[in-house]
Amino acid sequence: MDTAGKVVVGVDGSESSVQALRLAARLAPALDTRIHAVACWDFPQMYAGYVPPDFAAFEESAAKTLAEAIAKAFGPDAPEGMSQELVRGPAPAKLVDAGAGAAMLVVGRRGHGGFLGMHLGSVSSACVSHADCPVLVVHTDGSHRTHHLWKGSKGQDHSQP
Repeated sequence: MDTAGKVVVGVDGSESSVQALRLAARLAPALDTRIHAVACWDFPQMYAGYVPPDFAAFEESAAKTLAEAIAKAFGPDAPEGMSQELVRGPAPAKLVDAGAGAAMLVVGRRGHGGFLGMHLGSVSSACVSHADCPVLVVHTDGSHRTHHLWKGSKGQDHSQP
């Protein structure tokens, strides 16, 4: 996968990944790049050895999720030059791989795991920690802070002049 000159977007069908696509469409022209939407899929390990794998069904589901997210993000007006890819494997590792050489990796902050209140989900956390390119995590649930604090600010909101 050649991601040079691209903004790679991890797409899982969540609202934050739809927002990530929209944000990437705004960033790509400024970075003189194109969008490369990536959906990852894998056969759940809990079924390994018990159920014959129907890889085609999992890949078709991922393809449908990717198409629906793109349609939800852009309707009939998908950005020109946008590419799509389905990748088999765990999303954290595959998105980090996809980000190698990219101008930016954009992912949503899904965080539906068992740790309520986490600022990042496991996939976005892995991308931030391990990607070779800049990573932008998109929050859509209003849980992020809209003001900025820095060392020495003593908890004061300095976002207002």
